[in-house]
Amino acid sequence: MSGKKNQKLSESKSDKISGLPDCVLRYILSLIPTKDAVATCILSKRWKFLWTSVPNIDFDDALLYTNADFWYPVEVTRFMNFVERVLLLRDSSSIKKFRLSCRVCFSASRVHAWVSAAVMHDIEELDLCFFVEKPFMLPLCVFCSKSLTVLKLQMNCELQLPNCISFPSLKTLELCLFTFVDDESMEKLFSNCPVLEELSILDCEWVNLTNVTICIPTLKSLTIDDLPYYGTFDVNGCRIKIDAENLMHLSYSGYLCNELIPFYVPSLVKAHIHIPNLFEDQKEVVPRTAKLLRGLQHVHILRMSTRTIKSLFLAGNLLEVPLFQKLTCLELTMKIENLSIAGLMNLLHCLPNLESLHFCEDNAWYIKPAPRCLVSCLKNIRFQNFRGYDLEICFLKYFLENALVLERMYIYSAKNTKGSQKSQKELNAMLQSFDRGSKNCILCFI
Repeated sequence: MSGKKNQKLSESKSDKISGLPDCVLRYILSLIPTKDAVATCILSKRWKFLWTSVPNIDFDDALLYTNADFWYPVEVTRFMNFVERVLLLRDSSSIKKFRLSCRVCFSASRVHAWVSAAVMHDIEELDLCFFVEKPFMLPLCVFCSKSLTVLKLQMNCELQLPNCISFPSLKTLELCLFTFVDDESMEKLFSNCPVLEELSILDCEWVNLTNVTICIPTLKSLTIDDLPYYGTFDVNGCRIKIDAENLMHLSYSGYLCNELIPFYVPSLVKAHIHIPNLFEDQKEVVPRTAKLLRGLQHVHILRMSTRTIKSLFLAGNLLEVPLFQKLTCLELTMKIENLSIAGLMNLLHCLPNLESLHFCEDNAWYIKPAPRCLVSCLKNIRFQNFRGYDLEICFLKYFLENALVLERMYIYSAKNTKGSQKSQKELNAMLQSFDRGSKNCILCFI
């Protein structure tokens, strides 16, 4: 009797879920991985085709990094076949968000077909991440989509653009790892985004450009991460002029090898300027820092790093920073050093209405996106003389979250660490609680 009762109870619960409207079930399926959503087709006739109209689709071959062994070719084939099956059986309903990440399973012809198939469904958000060995151009339909509102592209190759570009609905554009071809193509891209509000240019190569103007009247947020991967750079870079009357947020991280000039940004509310390092042979950067700051005179909230502050001191008489009449809050990610304090004192003279001064944690060294070695091959990390400092913890947390194939992280506590055994246990518990990009990672606190 109890067995039949449990069976009826189970069927009752199943009926309640299956009795929900299709729109609700599709929304639930959109919140889980696409692979799991497809697997629900075996539950019952009611669920057989629900997954074919799920609004969000996400394909990511990152899990294959952990299977780089004898079965690796089989896994690659299985992933590609799965993507094609999902897109082939998709019904005619619109796709809200489509994400495709192919770091291992990259076949130019197949990827081209997959993206084209997705765009045909009046897609709103497109997020693509490819590691390519040869030049690759996205399907033309991507660059003339009337429905796209969000476009995120990460590709380690030249950004090849077609003659015809039209993004009438695009509000968010993110470009990552690209090498820009020439000034004309970049300005053409910006000029054909008439309602763009957010622009992010992350770790791209500007070497082929000389003079580019980012002229987007609707732009509200601009992020430029300009940190070279290999530590080598040419100070004779591109001149980047910003002409955006409605820009409210500006974030820049880089060595100012490319000259950044906020030409017209009267609506600017918050700016974050991070210059990681200054070298003796990088004297050109100092006046560029001054010129950058002069363009931020309308800002209300300013966040600056240690090296940016130092440049104010090193600039000396070259620096002609105006009065920041509107600036009421200054946030500093800085270490207390003689040059940085001297630079800060120089700056404070230009802030007559400052109300808040915040000394924040120095975490601005974080690299976005994560270096390729973290997502493809880094398996072991050893950290010796661990003392439990905040910066050390942030450093280890970064690697735990971004190293996708990490197998072991060994942390050796310093012998002369101050504190009780209890504090060591607390540190261990804290580190063990951090999210990990690799499910197979084992953290050893010694």
